[in-house]
Amino acid sequence: MDLWFFLSVLSFVLVLMGLFPAKSLALKPVFDLAKALKKANSGDAMAQFLMGGIYDKGDVVPQDYTEAVKWYLKAANQGHVKAQFNLAVMLEGGFGVAEDKVEAFKWYQAAAEQGLAEAQFNLGALYDNGDGVPMDKAKAVKWYTKAANKGLPPAMNNLAYCYEEGEGVEMNQAMAIKWFRAAAEKGYVTAQHKLGMIYFKGDGVPVNKTEAAKWIRKAAEAGLIQAQALLSSLYLIGDGVAEDPDEAFKWFRMAENQVNMTGKSQK
Repeated sequence: MDLWFFLSVLSFVLVLMGLFPAKSLALKPVFDLAKALKKANSGDAMAQFLMGGIYDKGDVVPQDYTEAVKWYLKAANQGHVKAQFNLAVMLEGGFGVAEDKVEAFKWYQAAAEQGLAEAQFNLGALYDNGDGVPMDKAKAVKWYTKAANKGLPPAMNNLAYCYEEGEGVEMNQAMAIKWFRAAAEKGYVTAQHKLGMIYFKGDGVPVNKTEAAKWIRKAAEAGLIQAQALLSSLYLIGDGVAEDPDEAFKWFRMAENQVNMTGKSQK
């Protein structure tokens, strides 16, 4: 990749991230589409991936999933790991191409074997659900573990459930709690709620209503309806928190408003 093209791409990415003010580039194009296309057509895998992203997002050109798939495929065939992952997502969802879970599996596997955590997680989910591949809980655990060890919260959460339910691995509540906690500490809402319920019921740990309320509150603050409703009841009776009817009413109304909004959106 030549220096001009690298700097052009870098400035484009920085603007998207909000780290570089677009105004300062008003007299100079941030991203030269023609040059990127020329690079892509010459076989440059990074440029092909970028072209796929441009058509995928529709920020620079009108959104065109078919074109995105075309460019992702070119880059994926050259081993570009993120192109392999994005192509798998398009195939799994049927964006710009006929839905094909088997082909999606192939590309998730290619990206997973290169170490991409998101691909490892999605590959695990395919094995977990038997989607595009025969169900294999042990292989699901294998790939969830790889992604979890790279710090991916949804993989941590799913791995925790595997340990809790003994799916693909020997049942182990201590390991389940370890991974629920790891995901919860990274802000994964369902894991926060689950960890709260574990402390509330004393499932593998001593009952600790204060710790339970702490995690349930975090999930409630993130907008999880079940956590908001439960937190309301905890404040109402003073279980794990000081009794506070006003707080109870506040969290009840927040949960109620979400339920009402959900109902309206489905009409």
